[in-house]
Amino acid sequence: MLEKDTILYSPFDMYDIDTIESQEMLKNKLLCTFVPTEEIDYFIADLTQKHTILYNKIFILNIKDSDEVACTYNLDEMSIDSIPPNTILVHRKKETNTLYTINALNELIKSLNGGVVDTRFRVDWQHYRNTVLLTTQGELRSLKTKIHEIRNV
Repeated sequence: MLEKDTILYSPFDMYDIDTIESQEMLKNKLLCTFVPTEEIDYFIADLTQKHTILYNKIFILNIKDSDEVACTYNLDEMSIDSIPPNTILVHRKKETNTLYTINALNELIKSLNGGVVDTRFRVDWQHYRNTVLLTTQGELRSLKTKIHEIRNV
């Protein structure tokens, strides 16, 4: 269980985003930014001033046992210089509302498959319903979430 003062977003393992391949990956991708609850409005105002949000929606997820939320959104295109602080690139399993990073998926598979990362291993996503899976210093973290609000922008 997380302690009340735990800052979730620092430091999560990030991808090397200085390469051209990584810049290409940032076109129309799902981003997740961790924001203190009291700064949601400021964050969204700043984000929408600087970027066009695809589908005009930002999903705000409460994180269990935390004073922070996870804001998820799609941006059409962005430069590396304009990525908001405390942001990670995530993937989503719609059926279970699971968000995950590739690093976290690899760690999850390794933990479920006897220490072996095998791309053919099938994860039972029902066990990770309403969860953000990510890594901190190479360690798998699982954050339980609940939709707080869907903000139309």
